[in-house]
Amino acid sequence: MEWDEIKRGMVVFAHPDDAEFGTAGTVARWSRERKEVFYVVVTDGSKGSSDPEMTAEKLVATRRREQCEAARVLGVTDVSFLGFPDGMLQPTLDVRRAITACIRRYRPDVVIAQSPSRDLTMGLFVQHPDHLAAGEATLAAVYPCARDRMTFPELLEQGLEPYAVREVWVVGTSAPDYYVDISDTIEIKVKALQAHASQVGPDVDKFVPERARQLGEQQGMGYAEAFKRIELPH
Repeated sequence: MEWDEIKRGMVVFAHPDDAEFGTAGTVARWSRERKEVFYVVVTDGSKGSSDPEMTAEKLVATRRREQCEAARVLGVTDVSFLGFPDGMLQPTLDVRRAITACIRRYRPDVVIAQSPSRDLTMGLFVQHPDHLAAGEATLAAVYPCARDRMTFPELLEQGLEPYAVREVWVVGTSAPDYYVDISDTIEIKVKALQAHASQVGPDVDKFVPERARQLGEQQGMGYAEAFKRIELPH
C-alpha cells in the first residue's frame, strides 16, 4: 500500500506516552494530510510514578488528561482507553477482544503495534513487559480475530463486523525496514511528549530529536521514525 492510499491509521500502545515516543512524528504527518488517526491505550497508566504522595486514582486521571492533550496536539481523531491494570498486562483473550473491537470499530488501513518480542540486543527501556503483551495482543487481534466472523461472536451483536487490516507497522524492533521522514513534524512530536508532564523530564526536547536524527541519518532523512512493516494478504 502506498502512503497516499492510507486513509485511517490506528496506534495501539500499553501506556500513555508510549505512542508519542515511538510514533508521534508519523501520527502528526498523517493528521496534517487529513488522514484519520485513532489511539488505543491498553493500560490505565497507574504505576508510572515514584512520588510517595501519589495515589493510583490520581495518577490514572492525570495520565489520561495528559494523553488527551498530546492527542489534541497531534490531531488524533479519537482515543480509546481500555483500562487494563498497568504493570500487569498479559495478552489474554479479554485484552485481545478489546483491541479487536477497536479494530472493527475504527477500521484502519494501518495498525501500529509495539513489538511482542524481547530483544536482548536492545536496551531495557523498550522492553517493558506491558509493551510486549500489548504487541502480542495487537497482532493476534489484527490476525485472525478482527478478520474472522466466527471469532468473538459477541462483537457481532454489538454491530462490529469483521474487518481485515491491510498493514501492520511494528515499533520498537531492532530490525526495522520502513522509515518515515518526520523532519517537518519533529517539533510537534516534542510538544506532544511535553504534554506528558508527569512522565518526561526537561531534556525530552534534546534526547528525542537526537534519536530521531540518528535514525534519519541512516536513511538520508533529517529526522525519522522506524518500523517493521508487515503487509497482510487481502
